[in-house]
Amino acid sequence: MTVLHERFPFVECAPATDADVLRCHTERLLEQVRTTRGWIDGDTLCTETSYEAALLAAGAAIEAVRGGGFALARPPGHHAERDRAMGFCLFDSVAIAARWAQAELGLERVAIADWDVHHGNGTQDVVDGDSSLLFVSLHQWPLYPGTGGPYEQRAGIVNVPLPPGTGDAGYLDAWETVDRAVRRFEPDLLLVSAGFDAHVDDPLADMELTADGFRELARLASGLAPRVAAVLEGGYNLRTLPDLVAAALEGFGGS
Repeated sequence: MTVLHERFPFVECAPATDADVLRCHTERLLEQVRTTRGWIDGDTLCTETSYEAALLAAGAAIEAVRGGGFALARPPGHHAERDRAMGFCLFDSVAIAARWAQAELGLERVAIADWDVHHGNGTQDVVDGDSSLLFVSLHQWPLYPGTGGPYEQRAGIVNVPLPPGTGDAGYLDAWETVDRAVRRFEPDLLLVSAGFDAHVDDPLADMELTADGFRELARLASGLAPRVAAVLEGGYNLRTLPDLVAAALEGFGGS
């Protein structure tokens, strides 16, 4: 198993602020995560440290944008909608980082590419209708959360649903759709929602990506914008996850 901190330099980050979160989420959700002690839904839990953890995860995403890095943080975020935490996700870190980049760095156009095995319904909900943001998702379909089907397309939203059993070749073929959409959009920044639950050994889905596939997806993503950063989403096999993250880091670094 790869020990990431022995191979790749890392920095600690500051938490996001409430103001950062409120660019994407409602006051009601912010307060719910701050105060809930127990289950928000059947798989989304808040404890006395969840609010702090969610702010740190969003802060890591912001730091990744600042330095062109990879936010290695949990909880994940891409299922958190404007006013709803769900699917292990409390705040949508990648969307928070995108809006932070616009507000604080003056970047005008931000694209988000999501290769997590589950559709990023939260990110789609947050960015929908904002012409300065593009969301493109590769995901197994049908699968939780049930969104992102083949006819769910509109300006600024590109969904690429893939059948169970898709492996490296199928993902790389589908990536051509991502490539075309992002290049057409001409973003100042590309953010990647990098989930690793499409791996062949992940317990929560039925895809067959390998470490080489993730490495190649990251390599291809790295050439799509003048600034590129990534945020960890899913990946639930703790034995394989470090090696998969390492493979993606190699790809983003051009290895």
